[in-house]
Amino acid sequence: MSLLVVGLSHRSAPVSVLERAALTADAQAKLLQDVLAAEPAAEAAVLATCNRIELYADVDKFHAGVAELSTLLAQHSGVGLEELTPYLYVHYEDRAVHHLFSVACGLDSMVVGEGQILGQIKDALARSQELHTAGRLLNDLFQQALRVGKRAHSETGIDRAGQSLVTFGLEQLAGREPVETWAKGKRALVIGAGSMSSLAAATLARAGVHEVVVANRTLDRAQRLAALLGEQYGHSLAEGGTGTVARAVPMDQVAAELTRADVAVSCTGATGLVLTADAVAAGVADRTGAPVTVGAPRVPAADTSSAAPAAAHGTDTDEACPLGLSGDGTVGRGVGFSVMGEEAVAGMDAATLEQHAAWVDNAPAVRRDDPQSEADTIAALAAAVAAGGRVPENRRRPSLVETGNVLLALLDLAMPRDIDGAVHRIDGVRLVDIESLAEASADAPMADDVERVRAIVSDEVAAFGAAQRAAHITPTVVALRTMAADVVANEIARLDGRLPGLPEKERAEITQTVRRVVDKLLHAPTVRVKQLASEPGGAGYADALRTLFDLDPQTVAAVSRADKINESTDHNAPQTDPNRGRA
Repeated sequence: MSLLVVGLSHRSAPVSVLERAALTADAQAKLLQDVLAAEPAAEAAVLATCNRIELYADVDKFHAGVAELSTLLAQHSGVGLEELTPYLYVHYEDRAVHHLFSVACGLDSMVVGEGQILGQIKDALARSQELHTAGRLLNDLFQQALRVGKRAHSETGIDRAGQSLVTFGLEQLAGREPVETWAKGKRALVIGAGSMSSLAAATLARAGVHEVVVANRTLDRAQRLAALLGEQYGHSLAEGGTGTVARAVPMDQVAAELTRADVAVSCTGATGLVLTADAVAAGVADRTGAPVTVGAPRVPAADTSSAAPAAAHGTDTDEACPLGLSGDGTVGRGVGFSVMGEEAVAGMDAATLEQHAAWVDNAPAVRRDDPQSEADTIAALAAAVAAGGRVPENRRRPSLVETGNVLLALLDLAMPRDIDGAVHRIDGVRLVDIESLAEASADAPMADDVERVRAIVSDEVAAFGAAQRAAHITPTVVALRTMAADVVANEIARLDGRLPGLPEKERAEITQTVRRVVDKLLHAPTVRVKQLASEPGGAGYADALRTLFDLDPQTVAAVSRADKINESTDHNAPQTDPNRGRA
C-alpha cells in the first residue's frame, strides 16, 4: 500500500472554484466512507480548510487511486470532474509526506507561518478516527505532521513570518494603522461561534474594541463564547475601568446589530449568503444620511454647466466625466478609475465607452481644446479593458472608503463566502475576503526562518520514510523468526521421540543451545535487512527475504493484520502523549 493525496488549494485554484468545492461536515464524512468502499483505498482522511480541500488515502494502485479519488472528490464537492481536474494536484509517497509536513508548518498556507493549520490537521485526524477510516499509515502520518509543525514553531522564528488568517485580515482592514489603534473603541459583530469566529472575537477583544456581539444559529454556543470573552477581557469593567462588553444574540438579530457595528466578521458553515448586499446597505443607510442602493454605478448625465466653474477654480476639467478619466490622455489618473481589482467588477458595460465619446462631443470648448488627447484617452481605455478583461468602474468622486472614512468594515473568512461580494459597491463599506487576502499575501515578506523550516521538513520526511520502510519489513522478519522457532520446536520433539528417557536438565540444555545457534545465525541478517530496508529503494528486501527463506505469504499477512489490530486498539485507547491520538 502507498500514500496518495489528491487536492486543490489557493495555490492551484481560484477562490471561486474553492468556494464551490467546499465540503460540509456531512459531505466529508460521506466522502471518507465512499473512499473506503472504493477498491484501491484501505485508509482515508480529508483535510478541508477555508483555502484547501485535500484527500489522503492509502492505495494499492497509483493510477486507479488517482482516478477514483478525483472522481469521488468531484462528486461530493458538486463541481464537475472535467472542470475540477485542471485545478487538482497529486502527490505520491514521499512527496505526499513532504506536502503534509509543509502544510503543518504553515509553508503552504495563504499566510506563511500561520499556526492555525495545526488545529485543522488535528480535526481531520479526529474525524477519520471517529469514522474508523484512518489506519496505521494515516494515524502515524498525521500525528507526525503535528509534531513536525510544533517543532517548526518552537525551533525557528516562523511565527514572525506569518500569523493567523484572522490577524492578517484585520491588518488589511486597519490599513496603515496598527490593529490595536484601529480597533480601539469600535463595536464589533462576530457571526458564527466556531473556531475561526472565536479566534476573531478574542483577537478583537484583545485589540481593545468596546463591544463584541456574537451571533450564532445555536444561541447557547454564542452565549458560551460571549461569557468567555467577558471573563477574559471584560474584567476591567468591574474595576471601574474600560474593557470589552460581550453579549450574544440569535441570528435573526444580525440585521439590527449591523446598524450599530463598526466592524463585522463572519465565518459560518452556511451554504448560502449570511449577509446580502441589501442587508449591508440597510445597515449603513442611516449613517450616510441618505438611502443607499446596491447595483452597478449609475452613469451621470453630462453636466456642461459645471465645466466652466470647475476650470475657474483650478480643479480637474473632467469632473463630470462618466469614466473619471484624466484630461491628459493617460488612463488611471482620474478619480476612482480602475481596471483590475475587486472593485472593477461593479463597472459599466462596454456601452459606457460610447457615452464617454458622446460626453466629449457635447462638451464645451474648454473640454475640446485638445481633441486628439481625448481620442488618445478613449483608445487607451479600450486597450486597458481588452488587456485587463474587465470594464472600469464608474465613480465621479472618491468614495468614503478611499478617503479613509469607512462606515462599516467587513471581514469574510468563510468558504463558501458568507458576505455578498457586491457590498463593495456600497459607499462607506470596506470588504476583505479570502480572495483579497490571497492577493495581499502574495506580496507578504518571507522570514529568514522559512529556509530553516524547509530543512526541518526535509529531515522529518526522510525519518518518516525510513521508519515506514523499516516497519514494512517487520512482519517478514517476525515471520522468519516464527518459522525458525517452529523448526527448533520440531527438532526438540524429534529428539524426545528418539531419546524418551533423556533427563529434563539435559533436555533443557540442548533446547537452549539450539535456540542460541538459531538466534545467532538470524541476528546479523535481520538487523542488516532492517537497516537496508529503511533506506530509499529498500522496499525490495522484504520480498528477497521471503523468497530466500521460502516464507509463507499468508503467515506474513497474518502478522501484518495482527499489528494493525493492535495499532487500532492502541489508537482507540486513552492517549497520554498530547501529540498523539484524538485532537
